[in-house]
Amino acid sequence: MRLTRYSDYSMRVLIYLAARTEKRCSISEIARAYGISENHLMKVVNDLARGGYVASMRGRTGGLRLARPASEICVGEVLRLTETDFDLVDCPSCLISPACGLQGVLGEAVAAFLAVLDRYTLEDLMRRKADMLALFASRNDGTGVAITPAE
Repeated sequence: MRLTRYSDYSMRVLIYLAARTEKRCSISEIARAYGISENHLMKVVNDLARGGYVASMRGRTGGLRLARPASEICVGEVLRLTETDFDLVDCPSCLISPACGLQGVLGEAVAAFLAVLDRYTLEDLMRRKADMLALFASRNDGTGVAITPAE
């Protein structure tokens, strides 16, 4: 099973915000930290905000933050929001689908996959927060200025 880049970016945004709970962050800051396009993150952040995971404030003191505590954000729940299709194969269009047991087996496997993810929250992913912040700080934004944890 492979998750989409959209889900990957969604989790990256949430992890970044969970590591930086003391401040509001910008999309450009997150994009720089991961070396990805701001344009890619715009839709991701919008959907995370609509889903109730990210709060966005406009203005000079605005930015992004988690909309609720990391302990209340379930990884499986986020991936259900960001993944449009968990079908591993195209059983509905297959000739033998009505007589084949593969669809049921794969459905069971996906359910088990999601059940494991449902056991973890965003807070669980933050066990090495200090190490994560150090890695973010080591990321150079292209101007010669490192992104520091105190930003």
